[in-house]
Amino acid sequence: MYFEPEHIYHIYNQGNNRQPIFFTHENYLFFLKKITKHVLPYADVLAWCLMPNHFHLMVRIKICSSASEGVTQNASKGMTQSHTLTTSTQNEGFTPSQPSASQGFTLSEALTEEALTETETTLNQAIGIMLRSYTRAINKEQQRTGSLFRKETKAECITKTEGITPSFWNTAHGTIINSHNPEREYTQTCFDYIHNNPLQARLVNRAEEWEFSSLRDYMGLRAGKIINRKLAEEWGLEVTSTDSEGFTSTDSTDSEGFTSSETLTGTPKQQ
Repeated sequence: MYFEPEHIYHIYNQGNNRQPIFFTHENYLFFLKKITKHVLPYADVLAWCLMPNHFHLMVRIKICSSASEGVTQNASKGMTQSHTLTTSTQNEGFTPSQPSASQGFTLSEALTEEALTETETTLNQAIGIMLRSYTRAINKEQQRTGSLFRKETKAECITKTEGITPSFWNTAHGTIINSHNPEREYTQTCFDYIHNNPLQARLVNRAEEWEFSSLRDYMGLRAGKIINRKLAEEWGLEVTSTDSEGFTSTDSTDSEGFTSSETLTGTPKQQ
């Protein structure tokens, strides 16, 4: 779909064939650097969560331009296919570097990346470059080949009610579709959904125990720099229940078909 300035979108993708996309602690940190480099110039991040085999971003668009030649957008399905472009760029790898506290994490290792030769002029292109370059690095590290992510990265606008397809608004009380102030209530629902993903996948007992989520920043457990707290406050976004008693999960698969990491090579459940 075409991104529009001042609107909020839920952007997500998962591993091809539901395979893991993060294999080590450093992989998660490397992807966060990618978000900072490629997404923040175009959008404010309100919430994010990295799971062993998928990721979620909730962003408000700051600037964007019409799709350039070669970038495909599918408005009817709410998907962007920009990362399927073929480009002639060198492989990108990463190696352990010095300890870093970037994004508020305490790290034993950080990752460095080689310079990219691709250029970006739209958010669609930026997301495509982010996923392709991350894939090249992981393939090099894991000595693998082929696609890492699904072909289509989904982006659903949650502040234009006529364009909302709320397939993910499932709660213990049913599917939320109608509300008095849908622009505000959909954003809070998406905000909660993203932060509760690790809890729903049974990776943790409390959502804030999951390191790779913006929830820890909102709860004051970390001073991450990716999210825009002021903008979140302006939208009235706030942390709700974060434990298993306040969140109901019917099984180990969420509404987008993402599978619990119990059978994946990823970060194990924290105690």
